[in-house]
Amino acid sequence: MPMLLTYEPLQLPSPHEGNERRRLHFYDRGEEIPMASQGVWQVYRGITQLSQITNQGEEILLGWAQPSTFFGLWLTHMESYQAKALSEVYLRWYPLTEIEASPELAQQVLGKVVQRIRQTEALLAIAGIKRVEDRLQKLLNLLKQEMGEPTDQGTRLRVRLTHQNLASAIGTTRVTITRLLGEFQRQELIKIDSDRHICFPN
Repeated sequence: MPMLLTYEPLQLPSPHEGNERRRLHFYDRGEEIPMASQGVWQVYRGITQLSQITNQGEEILLGWAQPSTFFGLWLTHMESYQAKALSEVYLRWYPLTEIEASPELAQQVLGKVVQRIRQTEALLAIAGIKRVEDRLQKLLNLLKQEMGEPTDQGTRLRVRLTHQNLASAIGTTRVTITRLLGEFQRQELIKIDSDRHICFPN
């Protein structure tokens, strides 16, 4: 069962909340997040991976939900829609009635949905690239743009992605990803830090 926490809002993405106390739902890294059609989740902290599971059990990456992003069954027609925590994740739940009653909140949801559509289009473009090494390079560039944080040495991804995460994202095998990441490291295109996060040198 997820932990339920309360907090005093500091810098809330939703201005309509004011001083209202809203419950936070915590999910640990790797946990699947329950979905319901009567509302949407908003990420408060952490990163969530969104995907679809095919009838053959294969995972198709649809994108990532980062802080202030909304996701949920109400925002998709995909079957077997799945959300999984890529890091420790704190989420807020908004029922549809609250969104419908607040033009400000509805506008915020729309803006974040547009961002997610752009992200999904970028992933679709990557999926159409023929050579697997080029797909991986484009994916890493997208991850750097979406999840990168600046450091003294360059840019570091905020979450630790497994080789299987990357393999599922571009439709290849974990073994292939391991080999290609090794080649990218030898070419000094990337580095792996002590916490196993991918880094991009300056």
